[in-house]
This record gives sequence, structure tokens and C-alpha cells, in this order.
Amino acid sequence: MNSLPSPHVTPLRGGPILRWGVLAPGAIAQDFVSTMHRNTDQRVHAVASRSTERAAAFAATHGIPRSYGSYDQLVADPDIDVVYVAAPHSEHRALALLAIAAGKHVLIEKPIALNAAEAIEIADAARSAGVFAMEAMWTRYLPQSDVVAQLLHDGTLGDIKLVAVNLGWQFPYDPTSRGFDPALGGGAMLDAGVYSLWFSQFVLGAPSRVVASGILAPTGVDAQAIATLGFDNAAQSTITTSFLISTPGGASIHGTDASIRYDADFVFPAPFVLSSKAGDLTWRDESGLTGRDGLAWEAVALAQLVSDGRTESPVHSLDDSISLMRTIDEVRSQLGAR
Repeated sequence: MNSLPSPHVTPLRGGPILRWGVLAPGAIAQDFVSTMHRNTDQRVHAVASRSTERAAAFAATHGIPRSYGSYDQLVADPDIDVVYVAAPHSEHRALALLAIAAGKHVLIEKPIALNAAEAIEIADAARSAGVFAMEAMWTRYLPQSDVVAQLLHDGTLGDIKLVAVNLGWQFPYDPTSRGFDPALGGGAMLDAGVYSLWFSQFVLGAPSRVVASGILAPTGVDAQAIATLGFDNAAQSTITTSFLISTPGGASIHGTDASIRYDADFVFPAPFVLSSKAGDLTWRDESGLTGRDGLAWEAVALAQLVSDGRTESPVHSLDDSISLMRTIDEVRSQLGAR
């Protein structure tokens, strides 16, 4: 191979435009709306919080026409096409179901829910209502992921035998924070580990065997975990996730003919190297987006999918989200996490 394929992604500008509503204006909503307004044609038309003042302040910051002091008011707004659920993990199910019941399309921050049972409930509701629903696994919509998907599909790496992911984000310990409070869906697996396990599933599919060990925080949530996943095709993946330390966020895929290696955090826009007997080829993102600015890609992807009449993402379906939650459930169960 003399060159790497070009990414096949929805352009950031020039496509269909939706009218967005945001539920829960926290840190991730701040980053999502900022990059969407700055780098795409998509626009947020309303924001809602349980605090009228907080919603109004967010709206003023981002030039959003309407703000509401209740979630019910926003989902009842006839001028909203799609609702972005940006609340803590513990609220994903309830707010997704609220939006779906109102007939709105919905983008739900990862993880889609606290467990597989809740994910199934969301999927069933969306399918019954005929609305579009998608987990915000934004890394899948980055150009780099499409290039990797093409390489996997084309068999460039040969038979995949090993996937390795090491992802850690140090969280200062606070028992009342969303990172460590079990009532808010705290724990490293639901926050960072969802990316690690997604990457493994992206490459190898759902595992047939899971062996996990880890460290629990004083609140009973998982603070660090190492999991080994086995697959029926004799492949394996190793997953390391932590809230205790930060790591470079590297990930690698190893096949019989070639390998792919991310040296920078694969969750964000990042280069990767394809290594084979013919030598090394480096892929770099030419969009200019870095860090969480890459959230823009999932926004335009969703708008195009809705315009195409789809009700699920073809590259990260609701069944994919459910499968991912089942693996997370198993890891957390083996850890004894709350």
C-alpha cells in the first residue's frame, strides 16, 4: 500500500440543517454547542435546565434564542427537531425517553444509559416512536475512524489478533462529583472505559469472554480497571481505564499483515501510523479541528442521517450501544462496582 484512503465523512458545512435543543447545559454541552456553532451550519434554538438562570446564562453565551427552566418545556417546543441530552449519566434514560415521547430525534451523551436494560428501553421507545436516536460516540464520526474502518473492511491488516487500549483521565477525588458519586453514574468504566470498550468492539465486535480486575473508590464506584476480552475468532483485546492517573490515550490494532498505532489520545482527532512490511504510513487529520472541537463531526453526521430518513446510525447503531453496555455491565459486575 502506497497511500492511505481518504475519509468518507459528512462535510462540516453545506449539508442539511436541524434545529437543536440542549438538555442540561454543563461542560460537555458547552463544548458541543461551541464547536457546532463555530464549525458547522447546525444551530441550537433552545436550551433547558432545572435552573432558569443557568439556562438563560447559557443561551446568552451562545446566542441561543430561547431558554427554559424545565426540560418538559423544551421537548414541547414545536420548533425543535432534535434534542441533545448532555446531563449526567444517571439522567440519560429519563431525558431520552422524555424527548422520544415528545416525538423528537435524540442524541444521547455516552454512555447511552447506566446499563444494558436502560439502553434497551431507550432503543425500544425510539423504534416504536419512529424517531432517530443515537449514542454520542463521537469518536466514531471523526475522519480518522472512517479511515481505520476502511482499512479493516479491506483486510489491509490481515487477521486481527490483538487490540490494546490504555485510557486514563485523572479525576480529583470528590465523593459528590459525577466521577465518583454512584447516584450520578460515577466510575471510570462509564466515563472513560466506554471509549476503550467501544474501540475494541469497533474492531472485533462483541466479546465472548470477559475477565476484569480493578480498584474501587471509597464510594464504591470503579476508579481503575483492567479487562481482557476474548473472541470466538481467537483474537483478544486488553483494556486499561483509570480515574487515578492520566495516560497518553494510546490504542493499537495488530493483525497478521499490518498494525495501526495511535500514540496520541485516540478519543480526539489524532494521527495514527499504519505499519507493515512495506514500511510506515502516517495519517493526519487535515480538518484543523483538535480536542473536543471534533464533536462537530457527530452533529453533521446526525443531521445528514435524519435528512436521509434513517432512524439509527449505520456505523454505531442502537444494537451496538446495547452490546457495548452489556460488556460494561459485565466488567463492572466483576469489579463489584456500585
